[in-house]
Amino acid sequence: MSRFIQRSHITFVHDIFMAAVSFPLALYMRVGEGIQFYDLNSIMLSSLAFMLIAAASFWYFGLYRGIWRYASLNDLSTIAKAVTAAVAILFLVLFLTTRLDWLPRSAPLIQWFLLMALLGGPRLIYRVAKDKSTARAFARQGTTRLPVLLIGAGDEAETFIRETQRSADTVFKVIGIVSLTEGRVGRNIHGVEVLATVDKLEDIVKKLEAGKNGLPRRLVLSGDALRHEDNVKWVEIADRYGMTLARLPKLGDLREGLADPLQIRPVAIEDLLGRPQARLDRDRVREMIGGKRVLVTGAGGSIGSELVRQIASYGPSSLTLVDAGEYNLYAIDMEMAEKHPDLARQSILGDVRDRKRIGQVFDHAMPELVFHAAAYKHVPLVEHNPNEGILTNTLGTRNVAEACRAAGVSTMVLISTDKAVNPANVMGASKRLAECYCQALETLPADQRGKTRFVTVRFGNVLGSTGSVVPLFRRQLEAGGPLTVTHEGITRYFMTIAEAVELVLQSAELGRHGVTDGGKIFVLDMGRPVKIVDLARQMILLSGLRPGKDVEIKVTGLRPGEKLYEELFHDSEPPVPTETDGVMLASPRVVDYAEIRQVFDALEDSATNRNTHKTLELISQLVPEFQPPEIGVKSIFSDAPAEAGSKQVGGSA
Repeated sequence: MSRFIQRSHITFVHDIFMAAVSFPLALYMRVGEGIQFYDLNSIMLSSLAFMLIAAASFWYFGLYRGIWRYASLNDLSTIAKAVTAAVAILFLVLFLTTRLDWLPRSAPLIQWFLLMALLGGPRLIYRVAKDKSTARAFARQGTTRLPVLLIGAGDEAETFIRETQRSADTVFKVIGIVSLTEGRVGRNIHGVEVLATVDKLEDIVKKLEAGKNGLPRRLVLSGDALRHEDNVKWVEIADRYGMTLARLPKLGDLREGLADPLQIRPVAIEDLLGRPQARLDRDRVREMIGGKRVLVTGAGGSIGSELVRQIASYGPSSLTLVDAGEYNLYAIDMEMAEKHPDLARQSILGDVRDRKRIGQVFDHAMPELVFHAAAYKHVPLVEHNPNEGILTNTLGTRNVAEACRAAGVSTMVLISTDKAVNPANVMGASKRLAECYCQALETLPADQRGKTRFVTVRFGNVLGSTGSVVPLFRRQLEAGGPLTVTHEGITRYFMTIAEAVELVLQSAELGRHGVTDGGKIFVLDMGRPVKIVDLARQMILLSGLRPGKDVEIKVTGLRPGEKLYEELFHDSEPPVPTETDGVMLASPRVVDYAEIRQVFDALEDSATNRNTHKTLELISQLVPEFQPPEIGVKSIFSDAPAEAGSKQVGGSA
């Protein structure tokens, strides 16, 4: 701190000295040798007055917050403001005291340009000299910078190149740029040439390998390159040539000082979705949530907890968190206490299976918006515990939906899954039944349905959620492998948790205006499905390792109820676009409410009594696509005792 104060004092003394001499110099530049005929006392007094005025102006405009080493156009703009103010004040004072009878009218303009040069010139010279001395220091020390190739020729690339060229701390040297478009090919950014477009990436890598700089050590993605559809190919090219793939911080982070401009970060799996993430209309969502009483079931799960975080940021009047898992509920409750201490909230332990408990919660909280995310979601566990899956996913949804009707909730949002389309497992079928119930309610006449709109949102896997493949692969990588894949051809849709929740909120906002009339279901656009074996290979590569050599990928075989691929739409559900990018509507396949109530009552009886055969039979009545197992059911499931491992954890769908 003392060093900064000392340097700022030196700079201050330099600047006011330059201000003092600028007045007589400007006068001399205007009148030349004729200055000898001017009154010396008037010149001296005017110089002294200007020095004092300039000192106040320079300090007021903050000329000493900047660092000469990083002098820029922003600093020049600040200097211009301070000089303009000082010159204007001086000549106002001289006009009021002497009417400027003795001073040429052009002198103020000359002084302005002169003082700008006297203040800005030394700063620029210092920066240039410092940059050159840094480069010479690297040369003297024989420091070798790692060659990197940038993908993307936008603002982030320019910022990174500028920082690497002027910083003594970076170990990176940008040796070329590959552009996403043709427009900048052949041009350069701070002397670094834009070599080609990305479709010629491998040719450029080969050319650089044969050149004086050698093979780039890293491919660095900037800007829109992170969302480019070909970024998965770049991983493969990097692997072939022994390079690693990395990304720059976002430009907003660079501008806000939230990240080191010279830091190159590993590419995250979510960067390889191959599509831009959807944008949320925050104003409309804030209008929906702001000042409202909101309730979230499964609030401690992956989706539920992110719902809680995002909802809290929109200013609800109160937020009720419901979960059957004590620790998960405690964790999100503590997070809300730290981040939103003034938000009225209550955290309630409760199981959505318990109709009476859910009724008590609704009577107490009186919610206006309900987000139902509580569910069992792990396919093999639900496959081996089908009655538990039905009790939670299906009948739990019925309990929440009927509580919403009774409490006059404005909108209930059901979180569903792509596994509900042509379900090959109990989990998917249980979620399809939940969809059916909400659709049936939504199609009732308004006098029977009540005030509540029932909105269903269907999407696929979310990256990083509990029990999903990405955390599994990370744990397996930390253990040294192998990474286990159930089938080489298996594919899944993916999106980030934050993106999924943003689109859920957007769908809820659309749904409350009647977009889902007739029982339509919102389906989130998840881009192209990703092969799980490719995902495993990419995670190994992004860890700096080689698939099949450093870490093995092991095929273990499909698990019970697992499909090779998932679908977002049933054949009888043609997609309908909405006004929101990333959100579509599935045409309804609606079951009559009276019929579904009758089957649900029978399901409750069979599932509660653990009559597995009857439960599976009833499921197939409403979901004909679901074919219950015909072989070995008797040996796997017992009709009488409660099934092992059944524990409601309040996770999210």
